[in-house]
Amino acid sequence: MTILQMLQQSAILTVLGMTVVFVFLWIMILCVNGTGKLIRRMGMDKDIQESQKSPPKKAGAVTPEVVSAISAAVTEFRKGE
Repeated sequence: MTILQMLQQSAILTVLGMTVVFVFLWIMILCVNGTGKLIRRMGMDKDIQESQKSPPKKAGAVTPEVVSAISAAVTEFRKGE
């Protein structure tokens, strides 16, 4: 087998491998999109739609429960020192 034949064979294998990966990814994208459409059509995404309607919580907003838990933890830590 000459160098030229080996280069031709490697080029064919490279193109074949890239084609197989491209087709697999294309089929996977079609399946994911089809599944999404099916789920939306069946109404199984209601929990996602409801959570999007509720107002988002403020980033950094601390509830009173968290404040009291932190205060209790700090108090216990200071008792140990």
